Amino acid sequence: MAAETVSSPSSPDAPSALPVLPLDDEVVLPGMVVPLDLSDSEVRAAVEAAQAAAGTTPGKPRVLLVPRIDGTYPATGVLGTVEQVGRLADGDPGALVRARSRVRIGAGTTGPGAALWVEGTRVAENVPEPLPGHVTELMKEYKALATTWLKKRGAWQVVDRVQAIDDVAALADNSGYSPFLATEQKVELLETADPVARLKLATQHLRDHLAEQDVAETIAKDVQEGVDKQQREFLLRRQLEAVRKELREINGEKDGEESDDYRARVEAADLPEKVREAALKEVDKLERSSDQSPEGSWIRTWLDTVLELPWNTRTEDAYDIQGAKAVLDAEHSGLGDVKERITEYLAVRKRRTERGLGVIGGRRGGAVLALVGPPGVGKTSLGESVAHAMGREFVRVALGGVRDEAEIRGHRRTYVGALPGRIVRAIKEAGSMNPVVLLDEIDKVGSDFRGDPAAALLEVLDPAQNHTFRDHYLEVELDLSDVVFLATANVLEAIPEALLDRMELVRLDGYTEDEKVVIARDHLLPRQLERAGLAAEEVTIDESALRRLAGEYTREAGVRTLERSIARLLRKVAAQHELGDRELPFTVGAEDLRALIGRPHHVPESAQDPAERRTAVPGVATGLAVTGAGGDVLFVEASLADPETGAAGLTLTGQLGDVMKESAQIALSFLRSHGAELELPVGDLKDRGVHIHFPAGAVPKDGPSAGVTMTTALASLLSGRLVRTDVAMTGEVSLTGRVLPIGGVKQKLLAAHRAGVTTVIIPKRNEADLDDVPAEVLEKLDVHPVTDVRQVLELALAPADVASDAVPAAA
Repeated sequence: MAAETVSSPSSPDAPSALPVLPLDDEVVLPGMVVPLDLSDSEVRAAVEAAQAAAGTTPGKPRVLLVPRIDGTYPATGVLGTVEQVGRLADGDPGALVRARSRVRIGAGTTGPGAALWVEGTRVAENVPEPLPGHVTELMKEYKALATTWLKKRGAWQVVDRVQAIDDVAALADNSGYSPFLATEQKVELLETADPVARLKLATQHLRDHLAEQDVAETIAKDVQEGVDKQQREFLLRRQLEAVRKELREINGEKDGEESDDYRARVEAADLPEKVREAALKEVDKLERSSDQSPEGSWIRTWLDTVLELPWNTRTEDAYDIQGAKAVLDAEHSGLGDVKERITEYLAVRKRRTERGLGVIGGRRGGAVLALVGPPGVGKTSLGESVAHAMGREFVRVALGGVRDEAEIRGHRRTYVGALPGRIVRAIKEAGSMNPVVLLDEIDKVGSDFRGDPAAALLEVLDPAQNHTFRDHYLEVELDLSDVVFLATANVLEAIPEALLDRMELVRLDGYTEDEKVVIARDHLLPRQLERAGLAAEEVTIDESALRRLAGEYTREAGVRTLERSIARLLRKVAAQHELGDRELPFTVGAEDLRALIGRPHHVPESAQDPAERRTAVPGVATGLAVTGAGGDVLFVEASLADPETGAAGLTLTGQLGDVMKESAQIALSFLRSHGAELELPVGDLKDRGVHIHFPAGAVPKDGPSAGVTMTTALASLLSGRLVRTDVAMTGEVSLTGRVLPIGGVKQKLLAAHRAGVTTVIIPKRNEADLDDVPAEVLEKLDVHPVTDVRQVLELALAPADVASDAVPAAA
């Protein structure tokens, strides 16, 4: 860029005195032509001083244009020449100044007029000749960006002027006209002496501005499209309303809105009086609300839910008591207590209906039963059979893992996505007000910060309250008194006491081996034959094979594992047939099981070799326990430490609870105080450490019923007499040797029967519980009710001549 020198031609960089013309928050770059207002005293003083100096030197008056930012001046200004003095467009006096070149500001000096004079040195701007390729590309990029920005503003005449600039410095300084540049950015351009660096800086500023402009235009476009869409939707809805109005007038219908449809549906529906009043109030709110109001959609959803509920729809119960009993017997084997309770319920319902006592005090004769038992005994499938026997609809509500109280009582309507609770949804799904509702896994309900679902079930399952149940979503009374609720659970202790008090408890303690064989033959085998793609005449399983599957391949209270074993057996036969290794039809016998599905997993203790049995050494006794999977046998092992190496005291292992630890202490104390009476060497108990272990150490254990078992194991260890292999025992022991009652007698006897035990010792006060044990199990067990632990030792310990010769030693 050609620029005038500040000093004389003989010395181009020599200092020269110039009057300062300050520009507040404005920056002028070389090549720019700016009008200045002479009404400003500082501007007028600088122009007059320049004119006075021009009278003594050739050329136009010269001033130093310096930006003043917050009262401070940069180190570089611009030499400007006063081209013309006259009037501005608004009539005020003004001067037209052309910026020529950069000047580095020096020390102050004297001069004519009232202006501030300083010495200035021209800043040299070196541009390589010819221009390198990267500089040429940079110039092209800047011109392209500037052209894009100018075209968006409609400044077509300026585009040609920018394209005509060939000088690097002039092109960079041309960005001084850009209104989007901040004052700090213009000062940076002013102080950058290198033209190429200045052009890079100007290009970057222009590029950033265009990017921001593109984002702003995109946002503005999106906003405008959203506004246009809302306006278009509003117009279309108004047009739709007008079309509907015209159609109603053509059809002779009364002019109205969509709410009239709901009003007609509510008035035509068969609703209870209070529900109708509440629904009509909501219709009134819907008529007053606007189409854009969110409350309108909430009201419509609520009205739809209310109108879909079967308020006055009920199915007729099948009062054929004999037929209902036959249905239950055909679909489930065993489970006599449940079948008897359902039969009683139907008989009472029938008699109340015959005598006109169907509704008493606004309540009907529903039922709330809790089916508690180990997994796989048929609790869930029993609910469907009960509904089938009664001729009612069946709905299953899974409660396992539910932690939100709103799942039971529903959400308030003010929440987005609010829904009624699971009970209301179950009634809606059933289509009647008297279905059979199965509350599955009620013991798996949890509680957290969202509330306690078990507490919300209190009103649902209370026969004295559930005829006026209120769901938070509906907020109208719902009569649940005619619903038969069946709740299933595995662990009784996990059900809150207040909730359990509202239900009638029915225990399902598991099946006997004979019942398992019948279930497998009549129910499991036909179902698995169909799933394996086999016909009944193609594969037959002998009863002996089913009995062995139930006794040796599975050990459970239910039949789930048994069904899986049958399925595995049939899959194996089907695969062998497809491979050409097996001809059909085929009958599976007990001797074929090992070849098809491998060895047995649960061989009874009585069937093992005498030398391999756990009770083949003194200090091991067989107890009975109840777990979440039903009854089971529990072995107790005791040992004495060497007096020279082991410390005296009691050591307990096997993940025992506090109650079981206390039972061990009681057993040890009893033997220490009564050892002489029992002819036991109790001195060993004082000097040597006692260790009691319960195998299956990974399984937590607790309860008082292992007291007699631990006492027997310690007595066997001290006396050297073996505990009889065919004997299992249960009972709590006291410090005086009394055998106290315990729970779960039926489950424990079933477990003893499954394990091959023939003699069982129970507390005398539990003798009445034997009525619950199936007769076929009692026939195969020799049950001894006892009152004192001395009787237990007489029955359980083998005679001395059968005892092991081993002397009690360290473990």
